[in-house]
Amino acid sequence: MDIQAILITCGIGLVVGVIAKLLMPGKDPGGCIITMLIGIAGAWLGTWLGQLIFSNPGYAAGWIMSIAGAMILLLIYRMIFGRRA
Repeated sequence: MDIQAILITCGIGLVVGVIAKLLMPGKDPGGCIITMLIGIAGAWLGTWLGQLIFSNPGYAAGWIMSIAGAMILLLIYRMIFGRRA
């Protein structure tokens, strides 16, 4: 991946975190910063899954793959940290 794809993935991830939080009902143990970080990590997860599925090393996450990745990570985050709160 080149630097442009990395920046695009991070930029999409910021917005995707908020969208994933809106799409998943329930209370989250994290705040706004955690949501954005989960969105960025979700965009990276979506990119990795896209590269794995489509066998394209230059694949950068789109909106749908990023949201799916962020929702997966948000679910895992809730399962781990939701019980502690």
